[in-house]
Amino acid sequence: MDVVRVIGVLEEGGGQLSALRLSRGLRAHGIDTVRLLAGDATVGGVALARRYGVEVETFVDPRSGQHLALQWRYSADFADWLAPRLAGADLVHAHMAGAWMAAATVVGRGVPLVASEHNAVTWPCGDLAGPAEAAATRIDAFFAHGPAARDFARSLGLSKAVLHEGCSAVEGLDATPLPGLSTPRLTYTGRLHWEKGPDILLEALALLRTPVCAYLIGNGPAAGHLAAQVRALGLSDSVHLIGWSPEPAAYVAGAAVHVVPSREEAWSQSAVVGLGLGVPVIGTAVEGLPLTLGEGRGVLVPAEDPPALARAIQAALDGPSRPDPAPGRAYARQFTVQAVAASYAAVYESVRARRT
Repeated sequence: MDVVRVIGVLEEGGGQLSALRLSRGLRAHGIDTVRLLAGDATVGGVALARRYGVEVETFVDPRSGQHLALQWRYSADFADWLAPRLAGADLVHAHMAGAWMAAATVVGRGVPLVASEHNAVTWPCGDLAGPAEAAATRIDAFFAHGPAARDFARSLGLSKAVLHEGCSAVEGLDATPLPGLSTPRLTYTGRLHWEKGPDILLEALALLRTPVCAYLIGNGPAAGHLAAQVRALGLSDSVHLIGWSPEPAAYVAGAAVHVVPSREEAWSQSAVVGLGLGVPVIGTAVEGLPLTLGEGRGVLVPAEDPPALARAIQAALDGPSRPDPAPGRAYARQFTVQAVAASYAAVYESVRARRT
């Protein structure tokens, strides 16, 4: 089966990694992503896709610095650009609202359309009810990542038969620590963006009784602000802003604590990798994180509360309140590339049989 994958924005982020890992895992099932069509794109995002062996075309030149918010905005121009590029596909899988709304208007009648929503549905581009409801009538399967995305899909009138739980594949559950890392250490992996809360983590680190060496792995629009915040809080000796890494799990493995301080979080690959490596994980009680870290797998704290986060970090560093790692490891093993690819392959085959 030849799949054309469409994505609203191609950058170095969790949703993009999820799509690329899925593309690679599906090859074992005879399902090949013949091309990836991106709306917005960054140079790093294009390089990431090529690292996974996926051919890429972009609507926006990644070198231009232009950003049209196509992960959450309908664009007729993007749809027109997609139309000839979807020809010949056995199935189209579109990730992020702007991608599946555009694809729904131009995909061939006999071609199954699968949609994935990775975001927490707090979009800044106005009411999407009209184009989203129109697109919903053409969608054959909808993968909702997190409670907000699931509620949004239901509001569009999608039936239980069409709606599926979105799963992101994770890698690095067998990672070993990079040589030379400090011990004990705290880790954060994710985009450096306000919704992920790295600034909250820095405020919490400044409140600890004694400094702990912290590695923040990731890149994003908040990088410059965070570097200035590190200096302002006097954390330059203990906090390391590593930038993006293709193997973040090598920093997390063996850490004393892994932190997911998000303001919004549909489903956290970062948290799952930490659990899978047996590292104590602290996360904020927002959207999908209580499901991931519930049942004793991790520790939850209120969002945007640096003192509460600092207390939880200090308790994890001191030792007595660390969760049993076994439930977390078992939970994480559900999301290997092989397991996730098998479940998506079954849905692909099912919708293709119905559509054709």
